[in-house]
Amino acid sequence: MIELLSTDFHWTELLQPQWYIENGGLWLLLFVVFAETGLFAGFFLPGDSLLFVAGIYAHKIGEGASAAPGLSYQFMKLIGLEHIQNEWVDLIVLWALISLCGILGNMVGYWTGRKVGPAMYNWKENFFFKRRYLEQAHEFYEKNGGFAIIVARFLPFIRTFAPIVAGIVQMNRAKFMLYNIIGSLAWVFSMVFAGHFLQKWLLKATGFDLKEHLEVIVLGIVLITTLPVIIKLISGKKKKTEE
Repeated sequence: MIELLSTDFHWTELLQPQWYIENGGLWLLLFVVFAETGLFAGFFLPGDSLLFVAGIYAHKIGEGASAAPGLSYQFMKLIGLEHIQNEWVDLIVLWALISLCGILGNMVGYWTGRKVGPAMYNWKENFFFKRRYLEQAHEFYEKNGGFAIIVARFLPFIRTFAPIVAGIVQMNRAKFMLYNIIGSLAWVFSMVFAGHFLQKWLLKATGFDLKEHLEVIVLGIVLITTLPVIIKLISGKKKKTEE
């Protein structure tokens, strides 16, 4: 904690995924995933880029950058199988733990939405809030709820609010949980494994080390994941203008 509150700390480091891994290790990584998917204020935290970088550092993630034993060793030691440790165990354990936090985060968001939702139907309408927005959202989630929950995992900002909205419009619990689990497993798997094996392949084939170019990697991931949202917003505005 003292290290996290060091005088050398600057708030912009919160936008750098490697900072979380170097200073907080596994536990901070898990908390960030939980907060970004379950807490309203977590929308600004790095999600995709953090998982991608976690994949790159998978075999070194323990309690921080200085931790000697890898994640697989620490986990397997808990169940008495510390002699079994390799990159696949590292990745699978990391995938399972992060996915679990993502699932729990969405559950908290959904629960929050269900608690707040009923009262919202009695709110006074104004420029920003219309009751028909809730009705439209409810209709959308009834038809496309599963798809929305899964796709939202891959979209920054939206993945924070999607489970909350699902709760507000009273999406079926069983349906939400099914797609919550599928979405979390798919999201974490794609990001963590992509980061790990792309780093491994590039380093072996070309000698290019992604660890030395993390800023560019992060910007690229942010651009790729936010581009669909930007395009959707622009196309939506054009349709409204034409109408």
